[in-house]
Amino acid sequence: MATANGIIFSNIHDKSIPELTRKRTMASIPFGCKYRLIDFALSNMVNSGITSVSVITHYNYQSLIDHIGSGKDWDLARRSGGIKILTPYITSFANASSGLYNSRLEALMSINYSLSRFNSDVIVFSDCDVICNIDLNDMINDHIKNQADITFAVKRVNLTEEEASKNIIMYSSDDGKLNEAISFPVHGISGYNDINLNIFVANTRYIQNLVNDAIAHGYKSFSRDVLVPNVHKRNYRTYRYDGYFSNITSLESFYHHNMKLLTNPEIRDYLFAQKNRPVYTKVRNSAPTKYGEGCTVKNSLIADGCVIEGRVENSILFRGVKIGPNTTVKNSILFQDTVTGKNVFLNCVISDKNAVIRDDRILSGHESMPFFIDKGKMI
Repeated sequence: MATANGIIFSNIHDKSIPELTRKRTMASIPFGCKYRLIDFALSNMVNSGITSVSVITHYNYQSLIDHIGSGKDWDLARRSGGIKILTPYITSFANASSGLYNSRLEALMSINYSLSRFNSDVIVFSDCDVICNIDLNDMINDHIKNQADITFAVKRVNLTEEEASKNIIMYSSDDGKLNEAISFPVHGISGYNDINLNIFVANTRYIQNLVNDAIAHGYKSFSRDVLVPNVHKRNYRTYRYDGYFSNITSLESFYHHNMKLLTNPEIRDYLFAQKNRPVYTKVRNSAPTKYGEGCTVKNSLIADGCVIEGRVENSILFRGVKIGPNTTVKNSILFQDTVTGKNVFLNCVISDKNAVIRDDRILSGHESMPFFIDKGKMI
């Protein structure tokens, strides 16, 4: 059986959702009542038997370190292997000339020393902004069976031109051989196409040589300088993933994909109720949620430690949220320790951690543009 290391990129697409990544990484954005985005990538790897995982950070990684801790909640607190946080400038010469990395390839160049010490057969790479529950073992076996250099996970979806411009479109033959890759096309592509999920498996030796070659030639972009020029020269393949996935590309998409957990039980079950592929997260020993006399809760996800004295409908409440008397919260996402006063009305609102909404406030956004309250803000 092949041995595998895992590498997770925690900051690659931070600019996609600046409202939530101003003080944290993409990896540590809360999702679905009690999880963080990195929980899905970590759980996919752990459930596939990968026990040596490295997380490449960029900046704003304090909340990520607090969340991961020693890795014991993912069974990664190990003497050999386990989880490692790879911070910028991990060696004195790493990326010293150009500052912090801006691309996937530059991120790998910045950890070249750590990468050179990997001795596994393959490395599994994953971004944090793709939410899915995928069997990586099946993907690794497909990669090895076809003696591929890199195998990319793809998903066939119906795209608008705007959606296509945010993805790498991949065309492959019936046997999975990658024939063409188009990075972020500005126009002309729509309809059903295979998109790259930013999850891929690569031979360890090939990646090590590729990164050394990129350093020697001053390459910057993985898709432009490596993927596209080598499509017909190397054995690049695709692995079709047919399960549910969501890609967080903006605050609106973040809101939309969270709300899907409420409106579509099948999505919720596929992500969180897989018998052999649970999603792990940091365990907190909070008190149970307290429901006050006369409160009403409908079609909502409520974490532990909350106090609810008003009405909550079609909403997601994270740990420690307090809803005051005669307050109505509809179609909203309230992060940890958000507090509302009395006679408050919230609709289509996203509040970051420790936000306070005082008495008699009325705040409303729209599904296409939710009203956002910054971390620690009082209104």
